[in-house]
Amino acid sequence: MLLASIPLIYPVLGWVGTIAYLVAYLLLTIGRLRANQPFYHFLNVIGAIGLTANAMYYADMPNVVVNVFWGVIAVVAIFFLLWKKKD
Repeated sequence: MLLASIPLIYPVLGWVGTIAYLVAYLLLTIGRLRANQPFYHFLNVIGAIGLTANAMYYADMPNVVVNVFWGVIAVVAIFFLLWKKKD
């Protein structure tokens, strides 16, 4: 069975990443989060990590690239927001 040969961690990371992205987008859309809140970007970092790991396992390079950049953007946004908050 093919599924039995896949280490469980990669599908789990993929689903955690998917859920984090969807929750971030849902909360942004319904006004519970704003793009200037670090938690929104934290959810995107979690999503990027999970989906990057999953895509790397399956050698899905376009998804690896987009999720790495998505995660980097989110990390930069968190640092920017926290730095701006100190001032």
